[in-house]
Amino acid sequence: MHAGFGLLDRLGGRRPLVVDSLLALGYVGAGLLLGQEQPPAGWRSMDMTGAVLTALVGLVLLARRIAPVEVFAASSTLWVVFIACGYWPVVNSMPPLLGLYTVAATRRRRTSFLCTGVVTGIWVYAGIGNIDNSSMPTVIAQAVLFPAVVLVVGRGSGALAERNRQFAELTLRLREQQEENALRALTEERVRIARELHDVVAHHMSVVALQAGMASYVFPTDPAASRRALETIAETSREALEEMRRMLVLLRVGQEGQGDAPAAAPDGGHDTDGGQDTGGGQDTGGAAYAPAPGLDLLDRLLERVRGAGVEVTMDVAGPPARLPQGMALCVYRVVQEALTNVLKHAGPTRASVAIHYAPHSLVVCVTNEQGAESAPDNGPAPGLGLIGMRERAKIYGGSVTAGPRALGGFEVRLTLPAPTTV
Repeated sequence: MHAGFGLLDRLGGRRPLVVDSLLALGYVGAGLLLGQEQPPAGWRSMDMTGAVLTALVGLVLLARRIAPVEVFAASSTLWVVFIACGYWPVVNSMPPLLGLYTVAATRRRRTSFLCTGVVTGIWVYAGIGNIDNSSMPTVIAQAVLFPAVVLVVGRGSGALAERNRQFAELTLRLREQQEENALRALTEERVRIARELHDVVAHHMSVVALQAGMASYVFPTDPAASRRALETIAETSREALEEMRRMLVLLRVGQEGQGDAPAAAPDGGHDTDGGQDTGGGQDTGGAAYAPAPGLDLLDRLLERVRGAGVEVTMDVAGPPARLPQGMALCVYRVVQEALTNVLKHAGPTRASVAIHYAPHSLVVCVTNEQGAESAPDNGPAPGLGLIGMRERAKIYGGSVTAGPRALGGFEVRLTLPAPTTV
């Protein structure tokens, strides 16, 4: 059993020597003061020898944490000498009892019971030494009861300290595991987002190749159409370069202490944000070559959510702006994840999706009312889904906030800067 010294030791915190010093000096002072009183019949008054023994009995407690058994043995031996000299035993009874408490809290049961027997024996020895003025039934009752109480309290304190130590270790391991899981989820989510951005860039490159071929074909006969194709190539190339830059920044894991990204994406998308519950954009089966979902697929997403039992509406404010495909994918995924969390945590309820196009920003707000089957202010824990949403927003210079609403329910808010190159 590891060291555990109960309430007195916990009060010491990081200064156990200070606490033990105060305890030792306190016991010495109390013993000397008690020794100045008139002792019961049959015991001699305190003199210099008794004062020295009292000081020694108390001062040995300074080492009780370092050597509990040895300190108990020393204080008990000095207590026996004190009694043998004819002094009142009560004066120095507390230091051996504290030594017994320390042994019971820090050592095995067998040692604790043995030390308890020693205290009981000394108590009986003191009663026999003054048998003419003592009631042996009372002496025996005290000899059994007092050490037994100290033994039980000490054993309980030691067991509690051990459980607290184990709990602290488990808490530390759990925290480390949560951090490791969050790091793994963050890395996997970044790789997954990078794969989607890769699909966006590949789509842009396909458009560039197609427009370049058409421009070359119609250049002799239709220069205007060729010019329009070249303008499309320039615009699409800028978008592709911007998405490529974001993808490379995303994969530069480690600059924020996030670990090293895998060398290549695993086969098949790994759903870390839970968004696939409502469908859309999966990288499996025949959907592997489907275009990345955007705002044009939000209506279809909302229909699937309605079919799952959630009354959801969508409101668009402001003149809609054309978004780069990667940014549109970010909006779609955040809405998808937020609605998935509504299905998971709120059950049948009402939800709304609000998209506000402002001159310098795009704000998407997904809110839901309190579901009948959910606890008050119940919302998604800050786990993998929120990690995915925040990572997606961060690559476009945006942010995601999520939390309970004042009137009940939950709100997820995505804020993105208005696109400057489209």
